[in-house]
Amino acid sequence: MTQKTPATDLLETLAEIAADSPLAAARNTRDAATEHTQGSYQALFAADGTASFPLAARLKIAQQIARWHGDTPLAEHYAVELASAGEKYAIADEKLQAAFSHAERLSFKPANATPEHLWALQASGWSTDAIVTLSQLIAFVSFQSRLVRGYRLIGDKPVADNGHTAAVAAVWRTESKTQSGNHAPVAFTQDELNWEPWLPAKALAEFNASQQATLARFGHTDSDYFRLLARDLPVLEQRTLTDKGIFYTAGGLPRKERELAAAVASKVNGCIYCASVHARKAAQLSRQPEAVQRLLDVQPGGVLSVGQDARWQAEIDFSAALSATPPTANAADITRLRQAGLSDLELLDLVQATAFFAWANRLMLTLGEPFEK
Repeated sequence: MTQKTPATDLLETLAEIAADSPLAAARNTRDAATEHTQGSYQALFAADGTASFPLAARLKIAQQIARWHGDTPLAEHYAVELASAGEKYAIADEKLQAAFSHAERLSFKPANATPEHLWALQASGWSTDAIVTLSQLIAFVSFQSRLVRGYRLIGDKPVADNGHTAAVAAVWRTESKTQSGNHAPVAFTQDELNWEPWLPAKALAEFNASQQATLARFGHTDSDYFRLLARDLPVLEQRTLTDKGIFYTAGGLPRKERELAAAVASKVNGCIYCASVHARKAAQLSRQPEAVQRLLDVQPGGVLSVGQDARWQAEIDFSAALSATPPTANAADITRLRQAGLSDLELLDLVQATAFFAWANRLMLTLGEPFEK
């Protein structure tokens, strides 16, 4: 049985966004991000799946991730879809349990991932291609759940009370060598870093001409990271277009503050590589490298917004709370951001930039690791 694609945008439904609301207008302004977030969902869930990773298994995993994130509307959506999906293929219990273990690690402590965890997935029957799709699915639902919460908060709709902890930095890997023996960074930095995969990236010659053209269109041909993700090219294509729709659009939240949100999420998740890229951009665009470095230097358990100006404090605290698992951002955070002068479009940009790195960090941290140039 083929899963039905929702007639309307899924997140519009789950967040109860009225067509005539300021939030709806803001999402129309960010139409590329809106369209390709939905496209990413469809790429992951709209088909029957494959014998190696059937739709029912995808929906079971997605439902559990939504529950872990305290997102009842999203969990209920996946439960309904699961009930109607049927079981076209069977999947062994051992294989499914290995996927749930991977999903739990990516959801709660992605910085704890190691190459051995991926090898354990392979030992339980997961192919390299299927591991990439599984990882994309887990990371995407982590993104999706934060969008639902963020949209509901902007629209003054109720959300689950998941508590409200301080905006603190998480732990990160401090091993000085990568799995292959390269020098690994042991602290957050604005320096440029490289990244190496723990699973083999697909060689460019293994893609057909059309697929190579897609990779070239996005500048992905020379990247091990993107050629690894291109083992599921339809999902990578939609993800890349979502990224561009969130970060490379005019008006709304200044680009420097979207990049700041990405760096904050990376601090919460312990992703040194992503933080290096986006902190560097935030520093360049804001011309405040010392303020950005102050954020990067916060140690595990330290409050991320200390020493920043009032607007950045409000944005950092919100982004960190939205990045927690489960997310703890609440209505008071939105009120504070509005008092700092953020419009609905700027709030949308802040939510989407933060939420996207729930997706990006979980891939970078669990499919490979950074090393120093």
